[in-house]
Amino acid sequence: MSELDKRGEMGEAGQGQYAQEATGQPRPARRSVTEFTAADEEKRRGVRRMKLTATGMLGFVALVYVLATWAGHSGAGAWTGYVAAAAEAGMVGALADWFAVTALFRHPLGIPIPHTAIIPKKKDQLGVSLGEFVGENFLSGDVVRDRLRAVGIGSRLGAWLAEPEHADRVTAELATALRGALTVLRDSDVQAVVGEAITRRADNAEIAPGIGKMLEKVVADGGHKRVVDLVCARAHDWLVLHSDSVMDAVQGGAPGWTPRFVDKRVGERVYKELLRFVTEMRDMPEHPARGAVDRFLRDFAGDLQSDSDTRARVERLKSEVLGRSEVQDLIASTWSAVRSMIVAAAEDERSELRLRVRASLLSLGRRMASDPKVQAKVDGWVEGAAVYVVTTYRAEITSLITDTVAGWDAEHTSRKIEAHIGRDLQFIRINGTVVGSLAGLVIYTVSRAFGA
Repeated sequence: MSELDKRGEMGEAGQGQYAQEATGQPRPARRSVTEFTAADEEKRRGVRRMKLTATGMLGFVALVYVLATWAGHSGAGAWTGYVAAAAEAGMVGALADWFAVTALFRHPLGIPIPHTAIIPKKKDQLGVSLGEFVGENFLSGDVVRDRLRAVGIGSRLGAWLAEPEHADRVTAELATALRGALTVLRDSDVQAVVGEAITRRADNAEIAPGIGKMLEKVVADGGHKRVVDLVCARAHDWLVLHSDSVMDAVQGGAPGWTPRFVDKRVGERVYKELLRFVTEMRDMPEHPARGAVDRFLRDFAGDLQSDSDTRARVERLKSEVLGRSEVQDLIASTWSAVRSMIVAAAEDERSELRLRVRASLLSLGRRMASDPKVQAKVDGWVEGAAVYVVTTYRAEITSLITDTVAGWDAEHTSRKIEAHIGRDLQFIRINGTVVGSLAGLVIYTVSRAFGA
């Protein structure tokens, strides 16, 4: 193993120890930020070229300093002092800036000088600081609310939705999501939930008073008369078609000692009277029997609401009906029918469901785009939801930043950052060389002017 590799491992161990001591938490496993891409490699080559340029300038001013000093000792003239002073200051500036830039990413010359290799050592602290900075300046409720208010989401969303092609797109996406959700759900689970919910709700709710009120209103409005008309008409038609059956039934119930012709005459008489009664009841709206039906229904409606025995009987009947397997199977099969209907409607672009959703989206978009009240309401919903998320989960969001940075490999992170900003940092070295040379020249000139 090379000395550089050993120093890298020692540096990693030291950084891990520092992170654990600083936070009091076990250091997360290191991982790379990302692999170096072709763009990253191109940036690294640019950094190396700038390093060569900056180092070349350092070598140039060093050479100038040597030549100027030699020329001065050889009696070339006073001008050599100015050149030598400028070159000397340029070397100092270049070396100082080289040390500063290098100290950000590694120990200069591999020497563990204090406060060097700042990024590898302070990476975890930088992550914590970055998380706190983001939390305080970007995840503040007031900041989020002001930013969203300035954006005007309600009006923008409304204008976008008001476009037919956008409404079509949203409708298609909603249909796809609905089909996906219905496909994921297992029919047996949904059927069990629906059946249990309906049964439990029906068991907990007393239905007799509600039925009584409904029946009372139906009778008061005369809504039951059509039912009575239908029953009377069907009874009349049935009697006409089954006259022999009715007369046979009457004759079959006669005593055995009566003559057969008497039984026949009695049966015919009973049939004719029954047919006459049904016919009159069908054709006479004010027939006494109809009045009796009205009174019976009104009394029954009252009993359903106030009579405890009647209400108890209805509840027992309800429990018996709900407990039958046929009813449970019907409840369970309801989901399958509803699911098939919804899936078919979602797949059909011209279905009533999708057309109504599209029309609703267009209408909503137009209202949001033109109605300030609707815009304010939508903006308030969005702002409230966003503020709730950032204030409730701010710690989780900032910890995501902190933990992610803490999980990066220190050496890889340092090289990654250097690849992205190293070229600009090398300009600092170049500028330091130039500025140092100018400063040295100015200082030497002022010193000579005052006879120092």
